[in-house]
Parts: sequence; C-alpha cells; structure tokens
Amino acid sequence: MNRNISRTRRALLTCAVLATTALAPLAHAQQTVFRVTAIPDESPTELARKAAPLMKYLEAKLGMKVEFTPVTDYAASVEALVNKKVDLAWFGGFTFVQASVRSGGKVIPLVQREEDEKFKSVFITSDPAIKALADLKGKDVSFGSQSSTSGHLMPRSFLLQAGLNPEKDFRRVAFSGAHDATIAAVASGKVQAGALNISVWDKFVADKKVDTEKVKVFYTTPPYYDYNWTVHADMPAATRQKLADAFLSLSKATPEGKEILELQRATKFVPTKAENYKGIEAAARSAELL
Repeated sequence: MNRNISRTRRALLTCAVLATTALAPLAHAQQTVFRVTAIPDESPTELARKAAPLMKYLEAKLGMKVEFTPVTDYAASVEALVNKKVDLAWFGGFTFVQASVRSGGKVIPLVQREEDEKFKSVFITSDPAIKALADLKGKDVSFGSQSSTSGHLMPRSFLLQAGLNPEKDFRRVAFSGAHDATIAAVASGKVQAGALNISVWDKFVADKKVDTEKVKVFYTTPPYYDYNWTVHADMPAATRQKLADAFLSLSKATPEGKEILELQRATKFVPTKAENYKGIEAAARSAELL
C-alpha cells in the first residue's frame, strides 16, 4: 500500500514538473517588449531626447516595457515595421506610403499631430541673389533624405509644378540626410539653398541655432498631409486601441502631456487614415520616386 502511495506521489510530482516546464515558454512569451522606431530625420541625440518621455508614458499606458529602437536610415524604418521587427513607427507621409506599398497595404496609420494635417516645407538660402524658386537655376541645392516627405518629395513636387527639374536645372543636387544637416549645409556655404521641414526650421529659429540675418526662408510650400504614427495590421485590435487612446489623451493641461507634446512639436494628436496620404502617393509617382 505504501509503495503504491509512493508511486502515485512520484507520478504527480512528475506531472507537476512537466506542466511547469510546458508553461515556462508561455510565461516568457507574455513578458514582451514593445519596440518603437522613427525615421532618422534629425540627429540621433535629438531623436533620443524627443523619444524618452513618450516611451515612459506608453510603458505606463500599455503595461509593458517600451523601447525606442533607432535605425540608420529611412528605408530601415520601413523594413523594420513591414517585417514586424518593431511594433510602432514614426513615419513621414512618404515613408508611410512606401511601407504601405512594400507590405501590400498591411500597415495602418493610427494618429498624426494636428499640425500634420497642414504641414509645409521651406526653402532656405544664404545667397542674397536667391529670392524665388526660379533663382535656383544653376545653383547647388540640398534636400534632406531621398525618402523624406518634407525634405525631398514635396519640395521636389512643388519645384516640378514651378517648371524646375532639379537634375536638369540645378548645378548640383545634394542629399544631407536630415533636416538639421540641410540647415548646416546652407549656413556653411556648402550649398546655396536647401529644402526642409518647417517645424525643424522654426525650432532652430526659436532656439537661436541659426543666424536668420545670414540664412533666410525665401519660399514656403502649400500645405500637405505629413507625419504619422503607424502600426502593422497584424497588431491586435485591442492593442491598437490602447495606443490610439494613449496618444489622443495627451494634453498640455498636464505636466507629462505638456512635456511630450512640446518635444513632439504638437498641439495635440488626432486620428488619421490611409486615405489622407493619397496625395503624397500621387506626388511620389509623378516624381517617379515610387
């Protein structure tokens, strides 16, 4: 009888060990890390500074660890989201379109800043002779990244509408890689003019990081839709809703919300949809960049 009880106990202990072992991978799987990236349209230190409070905020809202994962270039941000290496990406309008095309429509734009409904680019110069787009003929002109909406695609689109073909009409076309680098290239005289995101320009002016006596805006584009926060369509709907709610509830009325919104250069976040970026897609196809 005792031998039978002993056997039973051993069998139960074995079952318990097997059950614990079987559950271990599941428990580990539940301890997920939510990864976020952004197009590198500014210096790595600036991107990290802007991201830190937002990551902390999302961590509290999602109830899981949130990590900012920087990428080397715009194309890498697209591939990271399309291949689900990250869960959330800050895209420009053009990178969103590229991700949508690359994924076969499997990405969803969740929210955008209120400012992104009517975003603009500026053309700047340090050459007093340049007063209009037509004056760029025969000059060295810098864009940002080739995949940048506000630093390349839309400025190029408005140049084409004005009858200027950068490759034919400019002496040299340069790509700085980022908006702040475009300002530096113009200020140092490496190029006579450059095109960039209006919010980065305004931030540089406000922080007195550029001498506006030497470098001036000579053309501001018409408005267009731009940046957004995008997720993969395979993300569970409940998680998508939590994320959207987190962004939409940010308010300058709270210290936390004020800090995050100011770093993101936003008055508030609003819902967005893929249809908002049809104009960007049309401009990209027209400029033969897609």
